[in-house]
Amino acid sequence: MSKLEATTVAFAHAIDKLGTDDFIPTLADTLCEFVGADDSTVIVYGYEELPSISFARPLRGRYESTLSNYLTGPFLLDPFYRAAAYDEHFGVFRLADLAPSSFRTSEYYKNYYKSCGYEDECGLLIKLSKDNFLNISLGLTAEGARFKKKHAKALSSVYELSAALCRKHFHDVLKANVPTLRERMHRSLAAFGASMLTKRERQTVELVLLGHNTRLIAEKLGISIETVKLHRKHAYAKLDISSQAELFFLFMEALSHWSGDPDTDPLIAYQGSS
Repeated sequence: MSKLEATTVAFAHAIDKLGTDDFIPTLADTLCEFVGADDSTVIVYGYEELPSISFARPLRGRYESTLSNYLTGPFLLDPFYRAAAYDEHFGVFRLADLAPSSFRTSEYYKNYYKSCGYEDECGLLIKLSKDNFLNISLGLTAEGARFKKKHAKALSSVYELSAALCRKHFHDVLKANVPTLRERMHRSLAAFGASMLTKRERQTVELVLLGHNTRLIAEKLGISIETVKLHRKHAYAKLDISSQAELFFLFMEALSHWSGDPDTDPLIAYQGSS
């Protein structure tokens, strides 16, 4: 049987499972086999207040707890999530296509991504409706493994079929279109530090949280590297921290104490509880 025939048969099996609990696992396995990925995770954003896991398998013991923690707030810093939610980019992307060059030195990577068991990731970002989307995340687990452009190209050839099937499968649960906690959390991230920092200091802090290094922050904000360093120094002093790691954990703690008001700096509630 040719690869085309095998792929057609695999997708036919997935189609047979539409509307059942077996559809997403079957589609995920089909896409893994298609490009030789080791594992997959399917995360849906939108029809519940926080992201929901539609499909996942435990990896390396700590995967389940890491993924549960991811859903409570760190997903806001995920390059794949931000590409879809903030930039409305949908299609097939490798981690290297979306993450800043310094991503693997970020606190998000060290505290969440590294523990998920993936060495590299390629995602199918699929828009389901106006405010809802999902990420079919395919992972490589061998040390140093990387997805190549040919893998993304291959997945792009079946992207529209995969997207149409997912929209059909999730149609019934996407009828409600109400403001979600996830949308409010976007604004909470934007407000983080606003009660204490200048606009430039807050922008610098957000980009640090997202894993951008000093050079990339300077390019994004159109300022010099020295100015970025100055903004970061002043912001850290005002927040009473001294490192990127402390900034990351301060953000996570503040988010856990957040009042729910999207326009209020989550630090206010956190400091009130300290």
